[in-house]
Amino acid sequence: MSFDTLIRKGTIVTATDTYAADLAIADGKISSIGRDLPPESARKVIDATGLFVMPGGIDVHTHLDMPFGGTTSADDFESGTRAAAWGGTTTLIDFAIQYHGQSLHQAFDTWMKKADGKATIDYAFHCIITELDDERARQMKQLVAQGVPSFKLFMAYPGVFMLDDASIFRAMSVAADSGAFICMHAENGGAIDVIVQRALAEGKRAPKYHALTRPTAAEAEATGRAIALAEMAGAPVYIVHLSCAEALERVREARERGLPVYAETCPQYLFLSIENFDVPGFEGAKYVFTPPLREKHHQDKLWKGLAQDQLQVVSTDHCPFCFKEQKELGKDDFTKIPNGGPGVEHRLSLVYSGGVHGHHFSPNRFVQLVSTAPAKLFGLYPRKGTIAVGSDADLVLFDPEAENVLSARTHHMRVDYSMFEGIRVKGVARTVLSRGDVILDKGNFLARPGRGQFLKRQTHAGI
Repeated sequence: MSFDTLIRKGTIVTATDTYAADLAIADGKISSIGRDLPPESARKVIDATGLFVMPGGIDVHTHLDMPFGGTTSADDFESGTRAAAWGGTTTLIDFAIQYHGQSLHQAFDTWMKKADGKATIDYAFHCIITELDDERARQMKQLVAQGVPSFKLFMAYPGVFMLDDASIFRAMSVAADSGAFICMHAENGGAIDVIVQRALAEGKRAPKYHALTRPTAAEAEATGRAIALAEMAGAPVYIVHLSCAEALERVREARERGLPVYAETCPQYLFLSIENFDVPGFEGAKYVFTPPLREKHHQDKLWKGLAQDQLQVVSTDHCPFCFKEQKELGKDDFTKIPNGGPGVEHRLSLVYSGGVHGHHFSPNRFVQLVSTAPAKLFGLYPRKGTIAVGSDADLVLFDPEAENVLSARTHHMRVDYSMFEGIRVKGVARTVLSRGDVILDKGNFLARPGRGQFLKRQTHAGI
């Protein structure tokens, strides 16, 4: 028996188990797990004493190299995947956008070219649908067969991304027939647009009005409507970036009725609040993303939702725009501030620190939220999202006691500020492996651009 790499003396943590064992890797896969595996059989030995050995993180919601609001998100597939790896994420699922007049295949091909030769970790795509006719409905089924089995629909952004209920229902019906999985941005875009125009007419143009014009009721109503449409179509639905207790209640009620309804939240909704807008001048633009920040009392409900499986995933909605030159495009009008924030690098540390050290859930639940559930819901399991013989050797050697202060001065995202500036976290990725390759080790990034592979995914199987 011979190994490429042997990880010794670590504590393996999966979504279901915690145990001491050695782990051997051969040809990019986990080849053996056991006690006292022979180090002389390995070409490389890694000492994991005092560390958790976890499956690599899977972030199923990022926006790299994405045109929006007259500019383009600051991280491309090279810088964005590099930052993700620094934080312990080894797989991303990004979004290929079908713009008006395009086919779904054109959208997919465009984003494949964006990633080709740049990604340092493995990646996949959802497809955003902005127009749906008979031909594009057929293209949905074709993409499912090509390993792209998930699609994102918008109930917000009239005239840009928003679909009407008939088109949403039709897409969900195609999903029910083909095994596709619908991801839903749930906000009542029509009502919000009226509220926004009223605010502008009253001269309310500061960044905080981005939040004040997008009420929780608009998110809750759309969440309930999305669930109702999915139920009528007989399709599962996944609510993205859920931010508030009212929307969570709609998800909880549906799941208690046995419906295949799933939802994610993001670290910004767990750690930040509308009070972050109360900063001098234009600084609040750093917190303009959608859905917006809510009052602090929502945070506890979201943490409880994660602990009680009302929320199944934590992703980032990483969509970075630099404060200078990009966010400042909206200096005199909050509706022109590019909409999004940076977070792909800090997801694991924030969720571990707040969730495990914050006594909301166990390390096993942490792994479920950041790796295993995303892999199962989006057709990557058991290749990704677990530690088992035959699975890809995507691994994080994680120090549960190490502390770090998050700051733009030290992060690796290509953006000039941090949403989480000054927050102290406890729990840090020390060494990261992708398909058996050590891509990060003790402060040294070792992966070359282009080594990341596109992942063809299976259809949604539920959890």
